[in-house]
Amino acid sequence: MTGGRRSLAWLPAWSALLAAVPACGGDAATSGRVTPPIPEAALLGGDTTVFDDGDEALVHPLRNLSMDYRGPFQIGDGVFNRNWVSAPATPVGRDGLGPTYNATSCSGCHDNNGRGATPEGDELFLGLLLRLGVGGTNEHGGPQPDPVYGDQLQPYAILGVSAEGTPRVTYAEQPGTYADGESYSLRAPTYTVVDLGFGPLADGILISPRLAPQMVGLGLLEAVDEATIEGFAATNGGHTNHVWDVAKQATALGRFGWKANQPTLAQQTFAAFRGDIGITSAMFPDKSCGPTQTDCLNAPMSDTIPNIQDPKADAMVVHAMALAVPARRSLDDAQALHGEQLFGQIGCGSCHIQKMVTGVLADWPELSNQTIHPYTDLLLHDMGPGLADGRPDFEATGSEWRTPPLWGLGLSAVIDGYLFLLHDGRARDFAEAILWHGGQAAAASESFRNLPKSDRDALVAFLQSL
Repeated sequence: MTGGRRSLAWLPAWSALLAAVPACGGDAATSGRVTPPIPEAALLGGDTTVFDDGDEALVHPLRNLSMDYRGPFQIGDGVFNRNWVSAPATPVGRDGLGPTYNATSCSGCHDNNGRGATPEGDELFLGLLLRLGVGGTNEHGGPQPDPVYGDQLQPYAILGVSAEGTPRVTYAEQPGTYADGESYSLRAPTYTVVDLGFGPLADGILISPRLAPQMVGLGLLEAVDEATIEGFAATNGGHTNHVWDVAKQATALGRFGWKANQPTLAQQTFAAFRGDIGITSAMFPDKSCGPTQTDCLNAPMSDTIPNIQDPKADAMVVHAMALAVPARRSLDDAQALHGEQLFGQIGCGSCHIQKMVTGVLADWPELSNQTIHPYTDLLLHDMGPGLADGRPDFEATGSEWRTPPLWGLGLSAVIDGYLFLLHDGRARDFAEAILWHGGQAAAASESFRNLPKSDRDALVAFLQSL
């Protein structure tokens, strides 16, 4: 990690004393003085919110995290940033990579817990992967994988094992014009796979890209009651996804992933370990080798089986649950405040819901009963043919996507050095992301296109404040 925590000068005058509030938790030193209340709008994550707008803004634990969780959080942070190696290797507990994989560490795709990037030309895919499917459903109602390559293309492999193939993306620019005459261009991606290691992909293969998202605030989203999410569905045209919960061996509400196809952070975490890095766990004990990939099946095994075990496995879940959301900025900026009004007026707020209250989450008082501002409804919405991947995922159709939370996105350029938005990173800024919205969001997108430039800039300034 580079850089560090900046000063808090970016906060308005009312928050001058917040310099005493550390990003990693703890109480401000009072010394008899009275600290002015923090406006609720700044506290995107409620009492968990941290105050940092530097390039490490997304690495902090919840500001109210108890001491009982701080040790596991730090262990999880170390595992998150560890590069796994192929077996056999020493010391014990650090090997098991692959045999095929997308990255050698969690941070390889989520640098500083930020977003992935789209490749240029023949650059390697890192932070962007391809899901695969052949139509129909598996035994649990989820996507049916390619019979040879599985449900995710893995372009890298350990020594002595063949990689599955090399993903490629090309872009075609689609020009457009705002109502006031200013021009813009949207880039439309096309994905292919070359150098396939085990023959052609299945007939009718469905290829769907996935960009690595930011990691903060996920524990708060797990703490939102199902009844709250169902209530949003009753009013805004979205719907829930019901997916397979491996731990419970039952169907459950989905809330994580680009199509809300994971029910819990634990399952999301260990599915990513297996699919992205090839690391097995108690939840996913088998390597992701296709039945005809003999060199993958016969690769040397780690002495530690499964590869990640408690306390490290438990610590990884704590780390995922406890990554804090940074505070909203520019609360005294007239342009950003005007943009916030426009956000609601043109209909963005009907899906990107600004405010909700978490429920009671067992063993997590820090995340319970928090008033939060995530700008999501955790629901699936039809986004139209322009964003469709054609690959259903449980109850999500090929044109439906979960509303992504917006908190933290305004810091992407600082943290990552770039801003690639939507499920595949095709949008290079907030305006492009809005203009790609179709289907149920087409009216809001068209309203944005018809705004005068000053209003468009104001709406973008609001998004940059989150």
